[in-house]
Amino acid sequence: MKGITVLGATGSIGVSTLDVLARHPHDYQVIALTANRQVQRLVEQCELHQPMYAVMADEKAADQLHSEFKSRGLEHITILTGVTGLEKVAALPEVDYVMAAIVGAAGLTPTLAAAKSGKRVLLANKEALVMSGALFMNEIKANNAELLPIDSEHNAIFQSMPYDYDGSMQQKGVKKILLTASGGPFRTTDLQQLDTVTPAQAVAHPNWSMGQKISVDSATMMNKGLEVIEARWLFNATPQQIEVVIHPQSVIHSMVQYVDGSVLAQLGNPDMRTPIAHALAWPQRIDSGVADLDMFAVARLDFEVADWQRFPCLRLAYEALERGGTATTVLNAANEIAVDAFLNETIGFLSIPTVIERTLELATIAEISSIEALLACDAEARNIAQALIKDIG
Repeated sequence: MKGITVLGATGSIGVSTLDVLARHPHDYQVIALTANRQVQRLVEQCELHQPMYAVMADEKAADQLHSEFKSRGLEHITILTGVTGLEKVAALPEVDYVMAAIVGAAGLTPTLAAAKSGKRVLLANKEALVMSGALFMNEIKANNAELLPIDSEHNAIFQSMPYDYDGSMQQKGVKKILLTASGGPFRTTDLQQLDTVTPAQAVAHPNWSMGQKISVDSATMMNKGLEVIEARWLFNATPQQIEVVIHPQSVIHSMVQYVDGSVLAQLGNPDMRTPIAHALAWPQRIDSGVADLDMFAVARLDFEVADWQRFPCLRLAYEALERGGTATTVLNAANEIAVDAFLNETIGFLSIPTVIERTLELATIAEISSIEALLACDAEARNIAQALIKDIG
């Protein structure tokens, strides 16, 4: 049996991961589950999966978890707290695989801990690569860890390319990565109406079930911009070798174009359990619980060019990637602050890219030298973004 830690167990990816694991109880053992503040959901998951460890990132929530465990007879499960607890369960000797599904920058250090411990890292937290890039990939290689992407797009690319994180794409005969995007809920909305959209409208994704932050990122297409940066590091690609293609049906999850004219694509229903099951069992295949794709029901597949006027966040992501250094760290930090402000109705939807662009202009951009310098850059960018939002408000 393979031992698994699920970082971010109460989020949508964590819930889907546990659903797949429950279908294969003789192959996988849940060693640790973690959450930020969702005490009740974590308690229910612990009752069902009986892990050795439970981690609450929020210390006040950890106190509540202690009380819940005592009342439900779960005191045999060790409770850990904070970043230290997250890093510990990512590096436990009993753990073979780590599902890195904590949303945002908070997932960086525990995901790095998994890499340093030589685990199979199932990467659903794209911010780890967006923020740390070469630093993260160097830890994967130096510690003989395995890195398997969980984002449906990157998992599709992984399935459509030779498995080799070393060497250039040209050496593999690859010409271009075609990264598909649904276009989100505002793909056809009149541009003049975008400034009046509400958080409720922005999180109503037409195809995927995701958390609020990721849903807003999909609406702005920053989610795709972060995926472009992630693909650059995962597949050793240049920005020019990654093209975003709008595909409203979300059936083709991404494509790889080869120099001989071939295009390989991975298709499936829009359900995250497919890439999760693929990464868990790779190089084998297991049942994910996802229904077979009915091509006759799909009937048609449409493709559109990604419009940077409609989606300025996508342009900003490409520009930050070209700029290099900590520019992508700044981009990610500013986006997290801006999206949070939008969800709390402090700024409007169109102010999100404005805050990000101004933060990139004002923040210090430098080469990535260490995790400490990276976190300092992240903190500076957040402070700048928060000040800009205060001025807007």
